Amino acid sequence: MEVRVSSRETIRPDSNEAHLQKPFNISFLDQLIPPVYVPGILFFNGSTADTTQISSLLKKSLSKTLNQFYPLSGRTIHNLCIDYYEEGVPFIEARVNGCLSDYLEAVELERLNQLLPLEPFRHLSGLHPLLAVQFNVFDCGGIALALCCSHKMVDSSTVSAFLKSWSAFARGTNGEIPRLHLLEASSRFFPTRDWISPDTLSSLKRVWFKEGKYKTRSFVFDANAVKTLMFKAKTKNLEHPSRAETLTAFIWKHAMLASRSTSGIVKPSVIIQAVNMRRKMKQPLPDYSIGNLFWFATTTYNNSADKDTELHELAYIATQSVENFDTEGLQGDEGFKVISEQIKQLSEVSSNENVDLYGFSSWLNSAMHQVDFGWGMPSWLGIPGLVAPALNNFTFRKRGRK
Repeated sequence: MEVRVSSRETIRPDSNEAHLQKPFNISFLDQLIPPVYVPGILFFNGSTADTTQISSLLKKSLSKTLNQFYPLSGRTIHNLCIDYYEEGVPFIEARVNGCLSDYLEAVELERLNQLLPLEPFRHLSGLHPLLAVQFNVFDCGGIALALCCSHKMVDSSTVSAFLKSWSAFARGTNGEIPRLHLLEASSRFFPTRDWISPDTLSSLKRVWFKEGKYKTRSFVFDANAVKTLMFKAKTKNLEHPSRAETLTAFIWKHAMLASRSTSGIVKPSVIIQAVNMRRKMKQPLPDYSIGNLFWFATTTYNNSADKDTELHELAYIATQSVENFDTEGLQGDEGFKVISEQIKQLSEVSSNENVDLYGFSSWLNSAMHQVDFGWGMPSWLGIPGLVAPALNNFTFRKRGRK
């Protein structure tokens, strides 16, 4: 696959009001998260419209969207706030030889990196864009719209809300945020810290950037296989296991079996599951509340009896960990102390060779799978397969639109 960049420009909010906004305070959760680009690529089978018109439409609608999501046009200042909204979002256009359908039939995840506007998964320093876009057009007219989003400022819910707004403006409908004051809600519940211990920041960085070489790999579970596993995970205590809960338990079980096979010993196993706290607040927050409004539900399993681990057992304890997740205890000054202690414990677990640590997150219910810019929903959402230091993380997402 050959990718040739044809143009580069910067997209800024088209409203003067956005440029005059006050600095956007980030939450202490954002302050803790290491600055790293998380990538995603939306593949579209093609459009009858001219790709030059599509490019122009995307840029104009992106500019409108940045009026709403103006922090994404700025830069993080001293890990305290976002400002300089006039800096804008890099927008790159590229041509890709070949046909998209042929490429998707034999996806090599490492090659997806060529479609990205910036290098993903690397720890960043200094001022850097919070969002970058690359509009890739295949010879056949197929489209790959790639985004790199700084995890310093956004989580998957933020990205979903942003794409929903952007695609609405592109279709000529209303993409405006209904309650703009909730954009900054994160820092009200998790207020910005004037100072955070370097030990705390470096501890979480060690968890996210465990040394070694890692590759993204994709494992496809068809609908019937998932239904079968969900039936096996079902018990009296867990009557309706979700797809994510079931697959978490299945992968966790077989990761433990693989660990035992390679190490020759039975290690304690710890999983951390990303929990969207917006849904668990006393007054739930919308997805467009910008920031990292998630934290980790931690579950430990120690098979000291060396017995067979049952799928339904793991599904139940993993589900309970998420259901019992307490958002109230993580807010304010006391919540920061709790989270700091959790980071310390996770760092110790991560560096302990006698304990296995795995991360899980789910995009199954994400709006990223349903975005429509006017030429249909994406046929696939891809995550590139860069070789880099990273967290062992399993992300569940849909294969196609079925």
